Formats: sequence, structure tokens, C-alpha cells
Amino acid sequence: MALKKVAVIVAGSWGTALARVLADNGHRVMLWTRKAAQADEINRLRRNEKFLPGAELPEGITATTDMAEAVADAAAVLFVAPSSAMRDVARQASPYIPENALVVHATKGFESESLKRMSVVLSEELGRPENTIVVLSGPSHAEEVIQRHPTTIVVAAKDISCAETAQDLFMNQSYFRVYTNPDFIGVETAGAIKNIIALGAGLSDGLGFGDNAKAALITRGLAEISRLGEAMGANPLTFAGLAGVGDLIVTCTSQHSRNWRAGSMLAQGLPLSEVLERMGMVVEGVRTTKAAYALARQHEVEMPITDQLHAVLFEGLSPESAVGALMGRVRTHEIEEVAVNPSARHSGA
Repeated sequence: MALKKVAVIVAGSWGTALARVLADNGHRVMLWTRKAAQADEINRLRRNEKFLPGAELPEGITATTDMAEAVADAAAVLFVAPSSAMRDVARQASPYIPENALVVHATKGFESESLKRMSVVLSEELGRPENTIVVLSGPSHAEEVIQRHPTTIVVAAKDISCAETAQDLFMNQSYFRVYTNPDFIGVETAGAIKNIIALGAGLSDGLGFGDNAKAALITRGLAEISRLGEAMGANPLTFAGLAGVGDLIVTCTSQHSRNWRAGSMLAQGLPLSEVLERMGMVVEGVRTTKAAYALARQHEVEMPITDQLHAVLFEGLSPESAVGALMGRVRTHEIEEVAVNPSARHSGA
């Protein structure tokens, strides 16, 4: 494949790790940041210490605060902005993105005000069909990718040729394997909502519960993700793949996970405002909990774990009371969505 210029927006941990993959593949990477000091650190010292301490960045990455410089003439533009900033940075980039450039995003969240998926936000701001926008997701800690540890992800787009172009762009036979999937709704939904379950896993561990509790949380969390995803038009098989159960496992079981760490701190009695201040980075699961809580009501889907986490985060419920509420729910079948009453596939927990 011919080497290409790729713009990566923004220079957080995941954007920087993916910039390394692209640079390792021989592409010329322009990494955009709002902060001049960060751009200078990347260009002079080959470091991004706030987000990936100790990692040395290859020469193929150049940082800039100039959006036009970053995006102009790019063969592909990768958006890795937080969900809360996606619309703003897409609007800034839009005038400079070449008409034939591939657009990819790797952000796991919803726009909290509109409840829209990130591909919808990008489609609106860039004036491009949603089916051509590629979603990159899967079990992938930036801290491991930057060290070139073996990682496998998925790229999804309804237009499979766009997904295959992204696959070729990111595939690295040494350490970064990429699969394609046409179910971009399922991939986006799974990637966003797993952050809620990871908050719950952190709470569980912070309360001193063991593996039994975490296994139950992950399994029933996957049921919640699948119910909402199907209601939004996703293929249920997606949730058994990398973007579903794969990402859920890695985010719920690793201290690399910001959402896990935030949940653990909440279990120690710290208020949400202090947790977010201590984290110093975006914790997508907090905003996603609010969005998923609203989406569940919009689609008439039961999401008891999400409901209880919403109560802990925004209604003052104690983590211990949330666990009691989940354990004391009315008895039900495990797989009633399919086996017992197919017409009531969005109920239960």
C-alpha cells in the first residue's frame, strides 16, 4: 500500500497510540492538539508524558496546533476526541478535509445532549454519508499498544469498502491485527456502554467483592449492552465479538481502564467531582451512563445495572445500596429475551 498522510485528532493517549501504529506502518502522521506546549514536547522530545509517560514516539509523527496544517491533503482523518468535544473539533476540521479522505473515529461514547452516536455527529458536521464513516473499536489499552503489545481490534462501516480501506491503513502484522464488520451501530454502541459496566466493575472491586461478583457484572452487563444495541438496530452477533465481549473484558479487568479506576475511587467514598479531578483525563463512562439511562427509556429497554450506576453517580445513592438493589431484584430467567418470550426481547436483566 502506498504511504499516506494521516491526520489524528486529538493527541490524548489513544490518539497518540494509534498515531504510533500508523507511523510504524510507514505513514506520515500529523497529530493535532490544542496545546502548543504539548505539540512542542512531541516534536522536540518525542514524548507525550501526560498521557503516555515513558513512551518514545517515532519520527514519523509530527504534532501541530494548526488544524488546516494537520488535515489538508490527508488521505485519512482519524478523530479520537472525547465525545463531549467531537462536534466542536469536527466543525473545526470540516473546511480542510479533502473530499476523498477516509474518515475514521475511535471514540467510545454518545453525545450526551442529543444521545447521538459519534458517527452521526461526524456525518452532520462533515456533510458526509454516515455509512462511509468508519468506527474503530475493540479491546485495546493505549498503554499496551504504544509498547507494541499484540492487539486485535475491529473497524466497522456499512460501506464495507471504507472498512477495508481502514483495515489496510491500520493493520500491522507484528502487533496490530484488524478485522472488519458492517455493523457500525453495534460496534459503536458496545464500545460506549461497556464503559458503564467498567465503572461498575471498579465499584465492585473497590468494595472488596471478588471474582464471582465481577463475573456476574460482566455477564449481565453484556446482556444490557445487547438489549439496547438490538433496540437501536444492531446485529446481536456483534456483541459476542471484539467490540462487545472482548472490549468489555479488557475494560472491566484492568487497572489501565480509567472507568475502572473511577469506579474504584467512588467505592472508597470519594464524591464524583473529586474523582474526576484526580483522574485528570476524560472518564467516558460517566457521561455515557447519563446518555444510556435516557436511551433505555427512549427505547423501552430495561438496564438495571445502568439504572443503579446512574443513581450512584447523579442521585446520591451509595454503592452498597446499589449492590443491594441489584441483588434483590425480582427473580427472572437468564435468557428470557430469546428462549422464553421472543416478543419481549427487550425486558429482563
